[in-house]
Amino acid sequence: MPFDRLVRAVDDWARQTRRDDVLAQIGPTDWTPSHIRWERFVDPHRFLDHCRSADAIVAHAGTGSILTAMQIGKPILVMPRRAALRETRNDHQVATIERFRTMPGVEVAADERELPEKLEKMTRAGYEPLIGRYASGQLIEAIERFIHGNLVQK
Repeated sequence: MPFDRLVRAVDDWARQTRRDDVLAQIGPTDWTPSHIRWERFVDPHRFLDHCRSADAIVAHAGTGSILTAMQIGKPILVMPRRAALRETRNDHQVATIERFRTMPGVEVAADERELPEKLEKMTRAGYEPLIGRYASGQLIEAIERFIHGNLVQK
């Protein structure tokens, strides 16, 4: 679904800060940016390459975007889509920002008015990856014990 508010806010931030290094995947938005480079859609491999080479990532508050940024060690600023604005079917992304709000490397802008300040803060901060690409050995062992315990009981 279109997320014009986010695309406009980033485009306006780039204009105000005179940034010429912003690349955006804008999806089916009706807004056409004039101060950032953009593509409607980027295939997953190119998208990940762009994320890896970025200083920071700005995205809707989808868990996939947040986890990808955490995994590759990039700070991310998320802004939730709102159902009342017809950007999504429900407000699940509002719940998502509450869960990730306190995680290092994750900045949250509740709306487009907060985005410029949060984006400036985020681009100045250092950040290390919080999660690995694969599950930890401890998690795998716990799952194996759970599965084995349930199979033995039956």
